Amino acid sequence: MQINFKKEILPHLLGIVSFYTLIVLYFSPIMFEGKMIFQSDILQWEGSAKEIQDFREDTGEEALWTNRMFGGMPAYLINTEYPGDISRAVISVITLGLPHPINGLFFGMVAMYILLLTFKVRPEISVMGAWAFAFNTFNMLSLEAGHNAKIWAICLIPLILAGIHMAFGGKKLLGFSVTALALMLQIRFNHLQITYYTLITILIYAIGQLVYYIKEKQLPEFGKTAAILILGGLLAVGANSNRLLSVLEYGKYSIRGEKTLEGNTQNESGLNKEYAFSWSQGKLESMTLLVPNFSGGASQEALGEDSNTEKALQQNGVSGAQLSNFIQGAPTYWGDQPFTGGPIYGSIIMVFLFVVGIIYAPKRFRNIFVAITIISLMLAWGKNLAWFNFTLFDILPGYNKFRAVSMALGITLFAIPVLGCIGLENLFSDSDQKRKLKGLLMSFAIVGGITLLLIVLAGAFGFKGTADTNFPEWLTSALRADRKAMLQKDAFRSLAFITLSAGLIFLAIKQKTTYFYATLGIAVLVITDVWTINKRYLNDESLKKNPSSSYFAPTAADKKIMQDNGYFRVLNLQNTFKDARTSYFFNSLGGYHGAKMRRYQDLIDRVLQPEINQFIQKAQEGSFDYQSLKAVNMLNTKYILAGQGENGVFQNSQANGPAWFPGEVVPVSSNEEEIQQIPNINTKTQATVNTSEFEAQAGAGSVSLSQYLPNELHYSVNARKGGLVVFSEIYYPAGWNATINGEAAEIIRTNYLLRGLMVPQGKSEVVFKFEPKTYYRGSFIAVSSQYFIILLLIAGLVMPYINRPKNGRER
Repeated sequence: MQINFKKEILPHLLGIVSFYTLIVLYFSPIMFEGKMIFQSDILQWEGSAKEIQDFREDTGEEALWTNRMFGGMPAYLINTEYPGDISRAVISVITLGLPHPINGLFFGMVAMYILLLTFKVRPEISVMGAWAFAFNTFNMLSLEAGHNAKIWAICLIPLILAGIHMAFGGKKLLGFSVTALALMLQIRFNHLQITYYTLITILIYAIGQLVYYIKEKQLPEFGKTAAILILGGLLAVGANSNRLLSVLEYGKYSIRGEKTLEGNTQNESGLNKEYAFSWSQGKLESMTLLVPNFSGGASQEALGEDSNTEKALQQNGVSGAQLSNFIQGAPTYWGDQPFTGGPIYGSIIMVFLFVVGIIYAPKRFRNIFVAITIISLMLAWGKNLAWFNFTLFDILPGYNKFRAVSMALGITLFAIPVLGCIGLENLFSDSDQKRKLKGLLMSFAIVGGITLLLIVLAGAFGFKGTADTNFPEWLTSALRADRKAMLQKDAFRSLAFITLSAGLIFLAIKQKTTYFYATLGIAVLVITDVWTINKRYLNDESLKKNPSSSYFAPTAADKKIMQDNGYFRVLNLQNTFKDARTSYFFNSLGGYHGAKMRRYQDLIDRVLQPEINQFIQKAQEGSFDYQSLKAVNMLNTKYILAGQGENGVFQNSQANGPAWFPGEVVPVSSNEEEIQQIPNINTKTQATVNTSEFEAQAGAGSVSLSQYLPNELHYSVNARKGGLVVFSEIYYPAGWNATINGEAAEIIRTNYLLRGLMVPQGKSEVVFKFEPKTYYRGSFIAVSSQYFIILLLIAGLVMPYINRPKNGRER
């Protein structure tokens, strides 16, 4: 067996080096200065995961439950490690030790490079496509926001499709193992919405291949390949069985599961449409694929010197810091979304090449990737294409669990460079010079013509943003003039990039330069294009020295509460249910998570939020009515936080404590009736129990918490009269077990979402343990599947070389 190093290894090695180099250069402060990206969502995650990580560090075990967020929730929705899981080690190896999360972008380039090679695209074009895919603004904006799992899930899509394409290309073992590995890693990152979009992408590809195989009368071969790939998918699912079983089990009890309240008018299960489609991209806004600043960039964008807005502000007496602050964060965005961190853009050059692909790519693949592009755009338009998306929302299994449908643009920015690179490869391979020139001219005329029209007709768009209603007419007029100028400036920029790219291709066709150097020149233009746009949003200012240390530095208020070593919860009145900073230090009524428990969300909407608002209103009038906080008190909320200073801490003397005997059991027959009772009862002396599900009688006595761990709580009970004890802990039926003096006991749901137990008269010890069977049940299957996938991949990579004789042809 002989390997031609120059042809078979060197081009790929240079490609990998270029990927690594680009990551190092763009993120040099991370690589060389120890800085980190200031990711707001990751800071929130750190707050929510603190108790879990501390428990792991102290005990070497997994907590599986945390009481730091929303009164308590499963930890495997936040941060859980699984025994025997080798996926983390696999990721470290395939990303050459690059730090998380920027290693995802590196691997995205590798994955796209492999995919394009499987479509027989030459290495230099494949490298260009890989650069464009990884450095699109969708990835960079997601990185800045802290959506690391989303980035990884998207960056694995090319490798998943590469494996599938290999299998359909005859390399069944290698294709099977690559598909299984890539899908295993994607599922590991637990971004089910991107995985759902991936399955839609695969389905479109499969339909395209099916049509081809039917025409070629090779349907049995299609069936055989599809069956092999389905087995690979099942193996990937098996490799994540412990993770998936736990998440799927929790899904039934989350806001994405079935409704709890009988009077709820939203869907029987899943999210309501208003919430799910709140981030829908406008149809016209998709023009940002051609012109980055078509919709004004980010919700807050810095305007240049001598802008119309700056002049208008100066003319109306605004100056100094007020003027500077407004100009540096002007509301330039005029798209359809509530707000945005920046435009969705992956280089105008790739859109130009995409049109080349429509003309030159093989019909089968042209149809597949055009369909993927169109459908992903339609999905991203959400409520702006209601007839399509609302229908899918109602009929597609599981689709109503997802929100922020503009996320589908990640698929758009995957499909465009794939077809673009296939198109350029086929244009270069065409032997007819006249046909090549005609195709080039047509592609340039289409994309260049649209861009030119955007410049000429820019005034027709109106440029009205949702923020404009807050400003006087003189200011909105200036803002709209600046938005128009931003569009036209970027449109000229885009036109320049495609003109230069088309010029390089023209020179290559005319044999004034080689195709290699033309491709290299276009690649430089592509990376220059996306690099400079990305630097508007993710730049050195986004990188900080350990942002966690400053964000989580204890305030005077935190330190005051820390002096109390008891067991309690804290209510932070500032952004209560969308901030997890409080969770870093204390058990919190609030937090930050996209999949709260359904019953807790019900309590927030129907009881907690109105109760808190009423308390704040009275407090502002000088009356601190702690007794009115019925639900807050039953959640053992000892401290209310209203600021960062010591005077921002208020001790709630009416908190119910960890557990208590209510003197009266209030029977209810439905969830709706029960939640309506919470604001009306005295939660210290009364407790609701749904008698259609549980039986309970009132008792009397005392209860104290004797030992606390996140997944295990011990109580000492002294009952003068046996009966119901209410615990200020969230009821979750899938994993919590209770014993009374070592004997198993039924956990009763009381007060809509708290735990209760019927205890006997006298002294007893109550122990709650969180022992979810799904976590343990899937471990053996997951570990076995992971090792099997790795062995299959090694076999798939080695077998072709073993079977290849010295003359280089396979036996």
